[in-house]
Amino acid sequence: MKAEDDLLAAVDTIPRDEDGPAFSEPWEAQAFAMAVCLNARGLFTWNEWAKTLGAVINADDGRTPARDYYLLWLTALERIVCEESELAAQDLARRKHAWAEAAARTPHGKAVELPAR
Repeated sequence: MKAEDDLLAAVDTIPRDEDGPAFSEPWEAQAFAMAVCLNARGLFTWNEWAKTLGAVINADDGRTPARDYYLLWLTALERIVCEESELAAQDLARRKHAWAEAAARTPHGKAVELPAR
């Protein structure tokens, strides 16, 4: 996986084991995969990603425990998507709220479905 290898070279703080990136929860792997896919689609370069993630990590100043690294990753992903696309922060907030509402009303084990925008 060339794109994943490039990402690992650009961002050396990703938690990993001998097999590659280590994920504690499925959403962490999904956030990682979204960054890889958005890079592959040309939304941002790995240098832009590394700069954004570095800024988020530096702003956090060590308050987030290492085990919660992907919370910082997700924050950086949201930031770069808003900066590099026409998605406004308000739109992102509305979509996150819609997701939370949909998840709350979805029975356990069922797929969460968001209404079309």
